[in-house]
Amino acid sequence: MAGKRLSMRKIKEILRLRWGEGLSLRKVADSIGGSPSTVFDFECRAKAAGLTWPLAEGLDDDRLEKMLFATESPSSKRSEPDFEDVQREMRRKGVTLSLLWHEYKLAHPGDGYQYSRYCELYRRWQGKLDVVMRQEHKAGDKVFVDWSGDGIDIVNRETGEVTEAPIFVAVLGASGYTYSEATETEKLRDWVRCHVNAFEFFGGVPFAVVPDNTKTAVRRPCFYEPDLNPTYHDMSKHYETAVLPARVRKPKDKAKVEGGVLLVQRWILARLRNHTFFSVAEANESICELLDELNAKPFQKMEGSRLSQFESIDRPALKPLPSRRYEYSQWTSPKVNIDYHVVVKGHYYSVPYKLVHKRVEARYTSTTVEIFSRGHRVASHGRSYQKGRYTTAKEHMPESHRRYAEWTPSRILGWAQKNGPCTMKLTEKIMESRSHPEQGFRACLGILRLGKSYGEDRLEAACERALTIGSTSYRSVESILKNGLDRQRRIPGEEQRKPPPEDHKNVRGPGYYH
Repeated sequence: MAGKRLSMRKIKEILRLRWGEGLSLRKVADSIGGSPSTVFDFECRAKAAGLTWPLAEGLDDDRLEKMLFATESPSSKRSEPDFEDVQREMRRKGVTLSLLWHEYKLAHPGDGYQYSRYCELYRRWQGKLDVVMRQEHKAGDKVFVDWSGDGIDIVNRETGEVTEAPIFVAVLGASGYTYSEATETEKLRDWVRCHVNAFEFFGGVPFAVVPDNTKTAVRRPCFYEPDLNPTYHDMSKHYETAVLPARVRKPKDKAKVEGGVLLVQRWILARLRNHTFFSVAEANESICELLDELNAKPFQKMEGSRLSQFESIDRPALKPLPSRRYEYSQWTSPKVNIDYHVVVKGHYYSVPYKLVHKRVEARYTSTTVEIFSRGHRVASHGRSYQKGRYTTAKEHMPESHRRYAEWTPSRILGWAQKNGPCTMKLTEKIMESRSHPEQGFRACLGILRLGKSYGEDRLEAACERALTIGSTSYRSVESILKNGLDRQRRIPGEEQRKPPPEDHKNVRGPGYYH
């Protein structure tokens, strides 16, 4: 604790151990129960006063104290530092108190305070400020975010029912510049949207976001490695900022936003308490007007306002906004099915077939679905809202499935038509008889392959006979060709098979059941 007064006995002990015994700063500090900086400070004071060891005889404690602390005599005239300016400069990136003292000393070489006294006076000045103002945050470094404990009443115009809309608050660390808005809920979608709105309100992005350990932001709180919500983490990556959740039960970690929340409650919500709002949008219009007034309000114990501090300190240091606005996304962890598809919100999307049975991550927005495996994107599809349907990319299929995927009803009918009209009509009837045309693809292709073995003319004749007898299947056409029935002369007027007459001896008839 450099600069703090010790008893004359301890000061003499410091000089004895340092100059008489030659001990190090650390060992002397351990001996007197102080810090090395304290030992160093008093050694410098003694040197400046022209003292040597052993001390001159007859040097009593009063005289020694005057010699060591002569620079602090009230009668001496010193150039007082402008600690408000020091406070502002300390928020700039890379600026330290030591640097500011050197600049002060260069400007006042003869009557400037020494470093230890300079630091002591600065801390004493800081003690007169509010706790939120005392924290030294670097320019553009952090924004503190939280929900306000109090909301704003929204009245349903039709039913008269009153609901409380939550209030989101974001405060920049260095300037205290504040953003706030009312939301429908405290759910993840509103939480992320409020962050996006806050960044756009600031016109840039800070290097870090400090939220509370709310479940909206932190999925699993942990002192060392908090587990962030995947969507929240995705948003932070889009804006290239870090999320640093405050420690549990450590209110000083987020004192800035606590003070901001209190200001919003007192200077905005309290002033709107007698207003009636019928929608969140109406409430936000009034909040926006009062927010500008709050940020422009002069400080009580410092010069300027949150707005002036923001313009001079935070705004120049913020990172630029990305070229496009963040699109809200959600994440899920499906398992790849045996058909190399994953289900996302009831729809099936393909992934490379080699990922069958593996767990992957799916990120979906209102327009796209992206699938990741071990951090690498392996598939991307347009979002479909048809439940139970499939979206399949050819490159995700095995080679055998890929050939099958190239078959279409029109393509098969085109092949059949080249063989003849009866062949085309038979394949058409086969596909129409199935609940899905794809179920008849193999049968149709099998029929067309018979033409390679028996010739196109015989296949056309076999298909004609199959249509005549009403047997639309691959096995029937194959049987006709094997048995040479396609070569037999067809009986004129031959029709499809008819059911046996009702008076047949093997038919009981409807009277049997009465």
